[in-house]
Amino acid sequence: MNLPAILPCCFNRLHCSPSITPPTHFLRFVIRKKGSVVCRLSDNNKDDDSVQDNNSHQDNDQPLENTSLENNDGPQPDQQTGLEDGTDIQVASGSPLPGVKPQQLNESIRIPKETVEILRNQVFSFDTFFVTSQEPYEGGVLFNGNLRGQAAKTYEKVSKRMQEKLGDDYKLFLLINPEDDKPVAVVVPRMTLQPETTAVPEWFAAGAFGLVTVFTLLLRNVPALQSNLLSVFDNLDLLKDGLPGALITAFLLGVHEVSHHLVATEVGIKLGIPYFVPSWQIGCFGAITRILNVVPNREDLLKVAAAGPLAGFSVGFILLLSGFILPPSDGIGIIVDPSVFHESFLAGGIAKLLLGDVLQEGSPISVNPLVIWAWAGLVINAINSIPAGELDGGRIAFAMWGRKASARLSALSIGLLGISSLFNDVAFYWLVLIFFLQRGPIAPLSEELTHPQNKYMALGVVVLFLGLLVCLPYPFPFSNQPAL
Repeated sequence: MNLPAILPCCFNRLHCSPSITPPTHFLRFVIRKKGSVVCRLSDNNKDDDSVQDNNSHQDNDQPLENTSLENNDGPQPDQQTGLEDGTDIQVASGSPLPGVKPQQLNESIRIPKETVEILRNQVFSFDTFFVTSQEPYEGGVLFNGNLRGQAAKTYEKVSKRMQEKLGDDYKLFLLINPEDDKPVAVVVPRMTLQPETTAVPEWFAAGAFGLVTVFTLLLRNVPALQSNLLSVFDNLDLLKDGLPGALITAFLLGVHEVSHHLVATEVGIKLGIPYFVPSWQIGCFGAITRILNVVPNREDLLKVAAAGPLAGFSVGFILLLSGFILPPSDGIGIIVDPSVFHESFLAGGIAKLLLGDVLQEGSPISVNPLVIWAWAGLVINAINSIPAGELDGGRIAFAMWGRKASARLSALSIGLLGISSLFNDVAFYWLVLIFFLQRGPIAPLSEELTHPQNKYMALGVVVLFLGLLVCLPYPFPFSNQPAL
């Protein structure tokens, strides 16, 4: 059995990528004396080395690759694992879960045979998760079996038993096998779940991105400087003209991020410092915010992911309406061509509804600048609501429909975004950012089987629908004249 969508194979801090193996085999790494590592292909109907003595299976293993680690004749890590000298030991070759920091070989541990027996015979049971088979995976063990009762209650019972028997040294995941959509339980040492640290302090990097974002927000609202970026350094005083628009857009960004953090705190999810991504076209692409701990379930992920866009859309919609209703403070406002409202179904529909006959094709009109500023904030929320990768929309799709369906939707969204990028430079840059920074995969949740409540599902659908309305063009003409 393999789990390519859940459990990719990593080795020695290399980038994790899904590995597809024949359905009746699994890959494992064996470390021998003299520091050599052998990657073997074993039949998965054989017991794990961590449960049975592997000496009886050595003749059946077929070596695939032999990579020398170091020429070191000194003691090898046999003492660390508690095995006798000369015995093959299976070790964790990396993080057992996507989105989690890979571990170096000398940091990896495996679950001892005695612990596996406790898990199988005392932690799992007939009334929770009846184990039918088990397979080694990296530093942990994957249990196949039959789920009894509701997944959420089962997870709670098994977690409580595991803590009573084994303390806090291990972490349980109740996941779905993407091949047959059946539940599997994965137990890994908590050591393998340590968050990845960065060489540059987070606050320093986030502050640097934030300063650049402030500059692009100001620049976006000064058209005279956008045509020639080099002229900015000779006309820095003109940037103050972009301050009102920058403040409105920054306010919408702040509402978005604060809502994420408030809801995350409520459900016990830790978020990192937001990294605001500057954009020459719209001022900012939003923020990249990492989830620092393991999310308990899909409903909690949905609450956190939907909170930001919902708040941003709500405030942005109110500001957009106010901009159409209120006259410009200087009596002139901004002169725009009605064709610009064709770029958004939401903005175009509201403009047609509130302005009526004033909105005619080819007849420039004056609008309150608040319309443009609020529109920019709505666009930022909308592109973050695209159901792709680790964007808010991608997390919402995962929380509502599961890993397999969300992966397909993500691929479709990225494909459509790629087509859009041929005609729109904003779509092109956003596609590049998603591909390199936000394409995922989303790290596994503690329990991924239970669907969110219907009311939270409805909120997720509303977010995706509003994002679609903002991004889709308005196809109808702004004219009372019948089409020829």
